[in-house]
Amino acid sequence: MKKLRILVVGQGGREHALGWQLSQSPLVKKIFFAPGNSGTENLGENINIKVDEIEKLADFAKKEKIDLIIVGPELPLVLGIVDFFQKKGLKIIGPTKKASLIEGSKIFAKKLMSKYNIPTAKYEIFTNFHLAEKYLKKTTYPLVIKADGLCQGKGTKVCDNQKEAEEFLKKLMVKKIFGSAGEKVVIEECLTGQEISFMVITDGKDFLSFLPSQDHKRLLDNNQGPNTGGMGAYAPVPFVNKNLIKRIEKEIVSPTISALAKEGCSYQGILYPGLILTKKGPKVLEFNCRFGDPETQPLMMLLQSDLLAIFLSLIEGKLKKKKLVFKKGAAVCVVLAAKGYPGNYEKGGIIYGLDKIKNKDIQVFHAGTAKKNNQIVVAGGRVLGITGYSSSLFLALKKVYKAIGKKGVYFNNMSYRKDIGQKGLN
Repeated sequence: MKKLRILVVGQGGREHALGWQLSQSPLVKKIFFAPGNSGTENLGENINIKVDEIEKLADFAKKEKIDLIIVGPELPLVLGIVDFFQKKGLKIIGPTKKASLIEGSKIFAKKLMSKYNIPTAKYEIFTNFHLAEKYLKKTTYPLVIKADGLCQGKGTKVCDNQKEAEEFLKKLMVKKIFGSAGEKVVIEECLTGQEISFMVITDGKDFLSFLPSQDHKRLLDNNQGPNTGGMGAYAPVPFVNKNLIKRIEKEIVSPTISALAKEGCSYQGILYPGLILTKKGPKVLEFNCRFGDPETQPLMMLLQSDLLAIFLSLIEGKLKKKKLVFKKGAAVCVVLAAKGYPGNYEKGGIIYGLDKIKNKDIQVFHAGTAKKNNQIVVAGGRVLGITGYSSSLFLALKKVYKAIGKKGVYFNNMSYRKDIGQKGLN
């Protein structure tokens, strides 16, 4: 079989982890990253094209005879990169523009779940600020307010009282801090339980499930502070057993894939329901139309199957014949963030100790990094994902935290959570 030229679209830790896993496939000839970061350039070639420059990306893929394109972030998917590339005869992994609405519009996702009886929180939709404000005066708390559109994981807030709810609603609908993404909102009941990430790869008919993982959205320990894009993750989740996995597949994943097909948008790629395990069973908090970040990092450390072979079988509609095989044990990713993140953050600080990591069970996945005068420097809010594998969650955590700080990897004023994976240990 001929070796393939691959293009990974994106620049974060998720894309570095995907590239790292793909680079181990005997089917790979060369990997390009657009735009990539200073970690991905050790695996292939970085191309200076932004993720939303869809025509430029297509021209590059044509010119370089790219055999397969893998899309990391949600923005290009929601903008319709898949439709555009397919029209050009390019092979690409990901849902179409219409199917990507499952993440691109909370309202679309909620209506789909209602119509097809997929378990989720009770909700109301508002397109008018005054009507939404009126509703906040007569409803019960806590509740959750969500912007309809994409806000990089920051458009959702759990509000404990009316004052908090009114403030957040005003930010979304009046001040428009997320632009048009917050013009419409979903207000829903606040569900309680453990949250987990459950990703599957699907060709529109069949699907294969990745191990369940758990993300840590808040900036500070004990789930305090503002929401972020994710401060760390681990997999597998000890309290999610085989029976619960089967239930999630039967009650949520299968019905969602067939619902999308019935709505005329057959879904291909990664489908990722963020779930909450309530006393009444698993319910959907939100859908994502791509791999999670930082959950992808530990999942790629655990994956034993050839990811490229899986992707190729998806393209051929032969996913049914494949299996996802994972190592026994556990993997953990702890995100090192720049001071000020998720707000305005410090840039330019030198990153030390990257050369000290010699253990093959530890990978440093770059997210917001750049090269300056032959040194790696801070260039984004989430800077690095220190990711480790071991025979148990306890040992994986020990390994990762040992690699962070003056004896391992560090940069000035970095912040990170010290309690990643604790729910799994407890």
